[in-house]
Formats: sequence, C-alpha cells, structure tokens
Amino acid sequence: MAEELEQDLAAENVGGEADQTIQADGALAETPAAAPVNENFKWYIIHAYSGFERKVKESLMSRVAAYHLEDRVGRIEIPTEPTTEMRNGKKYTIDRVFLPGYVFVEMALDNDLWHVVKNTPRVTGFLQTGDQPNALSEAEVNAMLNRSDVTKEKPKMKMKFSKGEQVRITEGPFSNFNGAVDDVNEDKQTLKVMVSIFGRPTPTEVSFSNVEKFEEE
Repeated sequence: MAEELEQDLAAENVGGEADQTIQADGALAETPAAAPVNENFKWYIIHAYSGFERKVKESLMSRVAAYHLEDRVGRIEIPTEPTTEMRNGKKYTIDRVFLPGYVFVEMALDNDLWHVVKNTPRVTGFLQTGDQPNALSEAEVNAMLNRSDVTKEKPKMKMKFSKGEQVRITEGPFSNFNGAVDDVNEDKQTLKVMVSIFGRPTPTEVSFSNVEKFEEE
C-alpha cells in the first residue's frame, strides 16, 4: 500500500488547483473543504533534522494534500517562542524553535500513514517505545506548546549583561542616557542602571528591550 501511494504521488501534480464550482452566473468559485474532526486523532512526536523543522512541516502538509489524507491528519505544530535579538544596534523578534528536532503531529495513525510520514524528507522517525510510536494526550501536548503562548506576551531578550557594563537607554524618560549596570534581574528581564543626573549617580530600572550595549568611541 505504501509503495502504491509513493507511485501515485510521483504521478500526480502535488501543487494542483483548489476545488472549484460553477456559480449561477457562470463564474468559477473556490469551495473550501471543511476538515472533519476525527475522534481517533492522537498526538505523535516526529523526529526531524535539527534546523529543518519548518521544512518538515511544509513537506508533511504537501504529502497530506497529495494523498488526500486531510481526514486522517489534523494539526502539525512546531514548539517555538518569540526571542528578541540585537543585530547592528537594532531589535528583531523572531520565533525560535525551543525543542530542536521535534514536530508534533495530530493524526489517526495506521501502518499506511506511518509509511507516508516516515518517508517524508528530513524525517528520521517517531518518538516511540519499542515498535510502537508513543501517543500523547491533548493535555501533554498543550503543556509543551503553551510555553510559546505565554512568552508571546513578553519576548525574551537573547542578551547577557554584567554588573559594571556600560549601556545606553533607548526608550523611556531616560532615553539616550548612558550608565553602568548596577544589577541584573534575569527573571524579570530588567536592569538597574546608574545614570548621572545633574552630576549625581541615580539608579533607574529598565527592561532588557530598552537598552543597548554601549562602547565608547
């Protein structure tokens, strides 16, 4: 069965056009297919090449469409969290994969679907015990995926600060002030910076995202 599916995939156009219907006026209109909910859906973890998690997700989605398995495969998720990085003095927020090499797939797994998933490019196998892939509950998967939901509200800065380091405040009432780091709070993602106001050192608390490292020219 798996070999027949592979032959069918090679023969058909994967990027086929969406289903269309003829309206009363003769115009073509797309008819989106509603994905039925399968009561046999369970979550499974797929091992992928590290760094290719998004490619694996795209490939899986293409193969699901090509084999018309939309009723057998549900959500495909990659655990990510927003991370703010500094590049050339500018802040960029990116979605960083925090579980490299893992892709979560919701599906009604059987032997044929196992072969379709296993033979997806850059997939190395299933997370399994013995010969059987491990099925996860919705709660177990949510416990891992919800990390990205929480951190989206407050992206973490991928920066390290040390006491005594010189920084420049970029936002807030002390914008453009330079000062020395007096304390670092990793949990709150804040710094206590000593700035000079009227010649007197004054402490002020700022978030990681509102400062940049400063080097005297």
